Amino acid sequence: MDKFIYKKSAGITALSASIKDFTYKKHSHKEYAIGVTLRGIQQYNLDGSLQLSYQDGVMIFNPEQAHDGMAHDKTGLDYVMLYIDPQLLLNVSEKKEIVRFSTPIVYDYQLEQQVLGLSHAVLSEQDEALCSELLLSLTDRLIHTNLSTDYKKDNALIKKAKDMIHYNLGKVLKLDEICTELHLSKFQFIRLFKAHTGISPYQYFLNCKVEYAKQLIEKNKDVYSAVAECGFVDLTHLNKHFKSVYGTTAFEYMSYLN
Repeated sequence: MDKFIYKKSAGITALSASIKDFTYKKHSHKEYAIGVTLRGIQQYNLDGSLQLSYQDGVMIFNPEQAHDGMAHDKTGLDYVMLYIDPQLLLNVSEKKEIVRFSTPIVYDYQLEQQVLGLSHAVLSEQDEALCSELLLSLTDRLIHTNLSTDYKKDNALIKKAKDMIHYNLGKVLKLDEICTELHLSKFQFIRLFKAHTGISPYQYFLNCKVEYAKQLIEKNKDVYSAVAECGFVDLTHLNKHFKSVYGTTAFEYMSYLN
């Protein structure tokens, strides 16, 4: 049976997951996602390449890096994942520019233990001060293991398109308005957006709506206000898209936060 448990502390969200039949649809997160495969093999497509994370593999996803995910075979998969806001990582690392990691999977025992230590601390609801100290150790290890590369900022048109999408999350995505603003045809825009992000504008729009709903649920502990504010038809509609990204429904996610 598929199982997902989320907890949050010190600005970090931790996930403990066990899956067999569940498949993540292609999506991205605004946070860094850093995890460890505990059992089985995690299979996912990232930047056009198939990735396989075996036991003890440390998986590193950059913000807005589109990917899917599933167990590689019928034996299933157990893993933990940490979601860390880019600004939080900047504050901890004391860097001025967003760090981007170029190696999607590494086998580094010390890094693995730091991810496991922090995820365990968050999931077991240990003191926030301890979680912050463990985050500092993890960040230092990530920054100093030569996994990072220079950050490339978005193409100016793509940045403007993203800003317009974020501004209208509670409404229907209107490609015509974006394309008029960018002086591109609809198909030119879709092609350009996918080339830069690895995901279509509509998929990005849905992901952003789900991310925003998640933030509102964390803030207000109310799934129905998230449904209304994010422009979902009803709770079933939100749950469908929420589950495709987080493996659990919005209501179940809210219960983990209590």
